[in-house]
Amino acid sequence: MLGLSPSTLSRRRGRVLALILAGGEGGRLGPLTEERAKPALPFGGTYRLIDFPLSNCVHSGLHDVWVLQQYEPHELTSQLAGGRPWDLDRTRGGFRIVHPYLGDSESGWYAGNADALQRNRELIGEFDPDLLLVLSADHVYKADYTELIEEHLASDAVVTMATTEVPVEDASRYGVLEVGEDQIVSGFEYKPDRPKTGTVTTEIFLYDTRTLLDTLAELDEDSGEEGLQDFGDELIPRLVSEGRARAWELNGYWRDVGTPLSYWQGHMDLLATEPPLVLDDPGWPILTAGLQRAPARIESSARIDSSWVAPGAIVAGHVERSVLGPGAVIADGAVVRDSVLFHDTRVDRGATLERVIVAESAQINEDAIVGDGRGDVTLIGGKAVVQKGQSVAAGSEVAREAGTT
Repeated sequence: MLGLSPSTLSRRRGRVLALILAGGEGGRLGPLTEERAKPALPFGGTYRLIDFPLSNCVHSGLHDVWVLQQYEPHELTSQLAGGRPWDLDRTRGGFRIVHPYLGDSESGWYAGNADALQRNRELIGEFDPDLLLVLSADHVYKADYTELIEEHLASDAVVTMATTEVPVEDASRYGVLEVGEDQIVSGFEYKPDRPKTGTVTTEIFLYDTRTLLDTLAELDEDSGEEGLQDFGDELIPRLVSEGRARAWELNGYWRDVGTPLSYWQGHMDLLATEPPLVLDDPGWPILTAGLQRAPARIESSARIDSSWVAPGAIVAGHVERSVLGPGAVIADGAVVRDSVLFHDTRVDRGATLERVIVAESAQINEDAIVGDGRGDVTLIGGKAVVQKGQSVAAGSEVAREAGTT
């Protein structure tokens, strides 16, 4: 069941502005994000990571949505299409792209997500929302934000953080919380070396807007020339120390896909017999910009097992447990296993790929061997070429050669 209508939401909760932070570089993903912001990264063949928070907003009845860009904005801007794929292109309110700028005292590049909010503090204040929902654009999940809003308003908190559970040994990648009675956050550490719990933030934050803007102003003044950086450095610790932060458990599937292994595993999750996340659920579909491609073509020589094949792909070879993007070509005699191929990639006769992520328009020539079924995930960058007969070891990265187009 979809969320409440915008008018009902407004009457019951006041004005809510969703702000999606989409300026991340995604440096841990190597050649996959060399020329694109991480939120523009393809996922599941035909989707992009930015599609998840945008779809969640629309289904939750939130239609005032801003996207903050910075790093490599061109491909992301094209994907956003002015908000049209999510019916956010409206006359009043609706969709807006916010860029860093030069000019007044608040201008300049964003040094982190808290700094991004601080530099747009005046703009947010002019819009005057009662609540500010701040979202990351590089996680894979579904969430009804209306439930988060309802619980936030029923409490005395000035920030409510959506949380999930991860193994304690993996928690050092996140903001780690200690949660007491009534879901009050009693402790917070940002990416600690030795996490105390496996309860982590999902980078979904709901703030009382006035309190947030006032706190940002105080922290910015105290920080001097260094300025603010990320939420976890000063902003969240300040609100937690004042006893005004609350946790809200996000039930269901959630995955941070910021590393090659987690990005690859997210795709393998889609291919499970009973996938933990269904992207085309009629009750909560993930919406995306439309593809203008013909249906996929499967040749008589093809063998396809437990895979996703996007429109425009041509398969004549052997594909197992893999996701093929639009226009991908797998030649007769080629083998692709446990891999993710972006749009317009080509794998020629005799080539073998195992546990590989191949970015757009890359070429894997005849008889090349890339990765294996046991080692780390191998990354092939956009427009890169693996030469005929070349072997690329598991865990390697192959980027496009300088000067090629």
